[in-house]
Amino acid sequence: MSSNNLDTLYRQVIMDHYKNPRNNGEFDGDDSVTVNMNNPTCGDRIQLQLKIEDGKVAEAKFSGEGCSISLASASMMTQAVKGLTTEEAVAMSGIFSDMMLGKDYDEDRFDLGDIEALQGVTKFPARIKCATLAWKAMEKGIEDNNQ
Repeated sequence: MSSNNLDTLYRQVIMDHYKNPRNNGEFDGDDSVTVNMNNPTCGDRIQLQLKIEDGKVAEAKFSGEGCSISLASASMMTQAVKGLTTEEAVAMSGIFSDMMLGKDYDEDRFDLGDIEALQGVTKFPARIKCATLAWKAMEKGIEDNNQ
């Protein structure tokens, strides 16, 4: 597949997650960890809720406002971490961060699926914080849960 066709496919995946976000909304009740984060540079705002049971991310939901990259990344992240142990979720976040920074990353450890569509963000350094906002919120939520 040509680079141009791949870029078009990636844009379509990002726009699909932006227009049809997965796991968007809030949990009822108090049995979840809630993290609110924002990117003051561009105004992106995310509220992430995690239900952590027996050391695993049982459920994840988000709400917020922001650009297509920020909200699509949150949608992708909430799908990807469900069912993972908290250690695996944090490890996946590290791999995602490496990918966003253009570093080599372990492609075989996790099936990143749609998340790989965000690789193009590396061409736009100002947008990296948009893509990583929800992931940083997830890391903080796991950290808060462990305290």
